[in-house]
Amino acid sequence: MPLLPRTFRAARVSDESHRVTTFELFFDLVFVFAFTQVTGFMAHEHSFPGILQGMIILGMLWWSWVCYSWLANQTHVDEGIMRLGLSAVMVAMFIASLAIPEAFTDLEGGLSGPLVLALSYVVVRVLHLVLYAYAAMEDKPLQRQVAKTSVAMASGSTLIVMGALIGGPAQTWFWLAGLGLDVALTYLTSTRGNWRVHSAAHWTERYGLVVILALGESIVAIGVGASAEPVSVPILLGALAGVGLSICLWWLHFDVTAIAAEHRFAALRGGARAAAAVDAYTYLHLPLVAGIVLSALGVEDVLAHVEETEGFGVLGAFALFGGTALYLLGSASFWRRVGGGWKKWRLGGAGALLLLLPVAAQLAPLAALALAVGVAAVLVAVESSLYAETRSRVRAR
Repeated sequence: MPLLPRTFRAARVSDESHRVTTFELFFDLVFVFAFTQVTGFMAHEHSFPGILQGMIILGMLWWSWVCYSWLANQTHVDEGIMRLGLSAVMVAMFIASLAIPEAFTDLEGGLSGPLVLALSYVVVRVLHLVLYAYAAMEDKPLQRQVAKTSVAMASGSTLIVMGALIGGPAQTWFWLAGLGLDVALTYLTSTRGNWRVHSAAHWTERYGLVVILALGESIVAIGVGASAEPVSVPILLGALAGVGLSICLWWLHFDVTAIAAEHRFAALRGGARAAAAVDAYTYLHLPLVAGIVLSALGVEDVLAHVEETEGFGVLGAFALFGGTALYLLGSASFWRRVGGGWKKWRLGGAGALLLLLPVAAQLAPLAALALAVGVAAVLVAVESSLYAETRSRVRAR
C-alpha cells in the first residue's frame, strides 16, 4: 500500500504514447480570451506605439503558454497536484487578461492595471518553475535545467515589475527589456541543455492547437468588427474576405507543412529533438501567432472603415500586410528548422506583401483587404498545384 495518496506522489513521467488531454484544451481556452484582449488593446490604441505594446503583451502571453507546453509533455498535467497547479495558473492568467486594457494606461478608481498584469505574470512563471521542479524530482539533469531557467525568469520578471511600478513611457522599454532578457537567457541556457520531449505527437499537436486558437481569435475579431456596424453589403464582403484570409493562413500551415514537420520531428531523438522543439516550436511559432493577431487587427480595422473610399492608411496596411507577411516568414523559417528547405514561394509571398504595403495604404479599406486575400489565395493555389504529389504522399502516411 503506498505511503502517500497519488495526489502527493512524484508526478508521472510521460512517454511516446502521451497525447493532449481535455484538461490541456481547457487550460488553453484562457489564452483565447487573452489573445482577443491583445487585439482589442491594439485596436483601441490605434498607433504604432500601441502595436509595439500589444506585441510585448503577446510575447508575455506566449512565453507563459510555452512554459506549460513543456511541462505538459514532461508529465501528465491532468492528474493530482499538476491539475491543481494549472487550475491556479488559469486563474492568474485570466486576471492578467482582464488587466490587458490597462496594461500601459492605468485607470483611476481601481487597482494599478500594469501592476496587476505584471504580478499575475510573475505568479504564472513562478508556479511553472515550482511545478516543473516537482515533475523533475527524480531527474537530476532536468532539475539543473529548471534551476538555470529560474535565473532567466527572475531577471526578466524583475524588470517587468519595475516597469509597472515606474509607469509612463519608461514602462514600455522596461517590459521590452524584461521580456527580451528572459527569452534570450532561456535560449542560451537551453542550448545543449537537458530538456525532455517525451512525446513528439503530443508536442506537435499542442503547438498546432495554439495556432488554431489564434486563428479562432481572428475569426472572433472579424465577428466583433462586423457586429459593431449595421449589416450591409460592404460589411458582408469584408467579413467574408476576412474569413477567407484566415482559411488561407490555415491552409498554408496545416494542409502539408504541419504534418510533414511532425513526421520529421518524430524521427528525432534525445538532444536533437529537444533542440528542434526549442527552435522550431517554442521560438519560431511565435511569428505565426503574432502574424495572425496582427492580421486580425488589420481586418478589424477594415471592418471599422469598410464603407470609406479614402486610403486605408499606413497603420491598417502595416497590420494587415505586415502581419500576413510575418506569418509567411515564420512558416518558412519553421519548415527550414525542422529539416526542410526554404519555402521560396512563401518567402516570395511575404516579399510581395511588404512591397504592396504602401500601395494598400492608398487603397480603400475593402480593396486593401481584397488585395491581401488575393495574394494569400494565389500562394495557396500555386503551392497546391506545384506540390500536389508531395501533398498526397505526406497526407497518406
